[in-house]
Amino acid sequence: MADRVVAKIAAQAAREALDLLPSGAERPHATVIVHHETARVRVSLELDYPSDIGRQCAAVRHQVVQRVEALAGMEVPEVAVQVERLHSAQTSGAAQGRTQ
Repeated sequence: MADRVVAKIAAQAAREALDLLPSGAERPHATVIVHHETARVRVSLELDYPSDIGRQCAAVRHQVVQRVEALAGMEVPEVAVQVERLHSAQTSGAAQGRTQ
């Protein structure tokens, strides 16, 4: 199976694991290296702040492993989660209210 197909599965799984995407956030993005029947996954995402970042990252790892194993039939020994940006509800509300 092609790396890009597994990456799409992983990105969708990451999105499923998150309760809600922050307002204005990019969708989760995944890159994958497939070697034989093993997939190493890196997921980049944006999260709300404040939130339990550790819990959300753990949920993403778990969901990615489950979905890739189920849909692609590959072992997933590693899921690296990279938080690209935190979206603060307080900051985003203040930024939207500004005028120049």
